[in-house]
Amino acid sequence: MMTHPLLQFDSTSVAAFAAAVMFVSLLFVMRALTPVDNVSARARSHSRRRGELRAAWLSSPRSRRRERPMSIARRLVEMLKLNGGKDAKDAASLLARAGWRSPDAIILFLTVRLASPLLLALAGYYVAPAGDGQMMRLFTGAAGAMAGTYLPKILIRNAIQRRQQKVLKGLPEALDLLVICAEAGLSLDAAVKRVGSEMGANAPELADELGLTAVELAFLPDRREALSNLAARVGIAEVDSLVNTLTQTEKYGTPLAQALRVLSQDFRASRMMRAEQKAARLPAVMTVPMMVFILPPLFVVLVGPAIVEVLSTTIG
Repeated sequence: MMTHPLLQFDSTSVAAFAAAVMFVSLLFVMRALTPVDNVSARARSHSRRRGELRAAWLSSPRSRRRERPMSIARRLVEMLKLNGGKDAKDAASLLARAGWRSPDAIILFLTVRLASPLLLALAGYYVAPAGDGQMMRLFTGAAGAMAGTYLPKILIRNAIQRRQQKVLKGLPEALDLLVICAEAGLSLDAAVKRVGSEMGANAPELADELGLTAVELAFLPDRREALSNLAARVGIAEVDSLVNTLTQTEKYGTPLAQALRVLSQDFRASRMMRAEQKAARLPAVMTVPMMVFILPPLFVVLVGPAIVEVLSTTIG
């Protein structure tokens, strides 16, 4: 069977492809092992948001930052008009919930979402065994394109879920600190800023959100908009309840400490209920691992010597 010259690969091309894969893998491993400076990253994020709000408030040409030179990815996204419309806004909202709020995050995400189907389709087409025929190559290429279409969304949703779990874990302690600050006489702006700085070591994700909220409370004319932005960035029901409580406190003038204390007790009760639900599901979850990994070795240990003895007696 004759193959097209472009589909014939020698050992050099295979070695180059393997070297490229190893290089990319080493980059990912080095990035995973590099320690992350959460304090510096949070300070840069708050400073950037403060500059954006200040520029929007002044609304003068001098206050606007100079645009940086457009990269190839930015030019590609703008040429294809991917950075406009509802799809780009939804992608920006997902990136904000995942904690990626840099100006280039949306450009990078749109570029990866555009290029990943093509790259994975080519990888699936060329990695397929050459002896299985052209249909197998086309099938693996189509499977790679489908995987590349859904892979960026799956990865970003997983990142959002991990960040939401971390925020939810530190929320009751943050509410306790808010209660202490409110009882000490601090305003909402000062209390949110102080709690954000205090929670930086134990819950950096929650501290980041509270710090951004403190910046927006200081600059935005409508305080309810800053609280609504907090609920939109996090996207969990507990933070929505906190935002509703703070909004009602601002609107009706109810005592802040008392409302936060009741909300903190509700959060702790709900966390205890979730722990009890996990404990109740544990026997059902452990049934399959016990049947697969524990019972067979147990049968081998108990019945194995008798079987060996019977076999040796029969053969002898």
